[in-house]
Amino acid sequence: MSYLIGITGGSGSGKTTFLRAVTEGFSPQQVCVLSQDHYYRPREEQKTDALGIHNFDLPESIDRPALVRDVMRLLAGETVEKEEYVFNNADLKPKVLTFYPAPVLILEGLFVFHYPEIAEKLDLKVFLHARENVSLIRRIRRDQLERNYPLDDVLYRFEHHVQPAFDRYIKPFAEEADIVVNNNRHFSNAAAVLRSFIEQKV
Repeated sequence: MSYLIGITGGSGSGKTTFLRAVTEGFSPQQVCVLSQDHYYRPREEQKTDALGIHNFDLPESIDRPALVRDVMRLLAGETVEKEEYVFNNADLKPKVLTFYPAPVLILEGLFVFHYPEIAEKLDLKVFLHARENVSLIRRIRRDQLERNYPLDDVLYRFEHHVQPAFDRYIKPFAEEADIVVNNNRHFSNAAAVLRSFIEQKV
């Protein structure tokens, strides 16, 4: 059975960058990283707000049964294939990703603490925190450069979707975390500690 680490935090808290630092140098046979992002439901299935704008920052925006199923399969020693999610970027062609069972399985995403059937399986809970203004700046940079989103769209979603979802579905679980990483400027010490811990597990 894999040792299951859950990493969560608000949008722009630095989860992806933190994960790269933590897992650098480990092989797929040692550490498997599964992102909740690959389980977004199709755009046409997403809820819309009062202005008709799709809200991707709700727990139901994720194909929860599929996510739970694949986590359980990896924990049981099975290999999982999943189509890459490209955030509706027409310039990107999704690839089929293969996830291999490993001694350490890291699950990251906005709602990995919120879903109880996943949260109860987590051996270690890591919560990344960043100030609201820092998160917004990171979100603007990421969504404009990587996902080709207009600035007005990014700002609207942050105010009306992202921040309310963080306050309701993510922030309350910080109290349940085993480790809270404050990532307003850097996370190098925290990443080094977690890397050292993982080395003991693989």
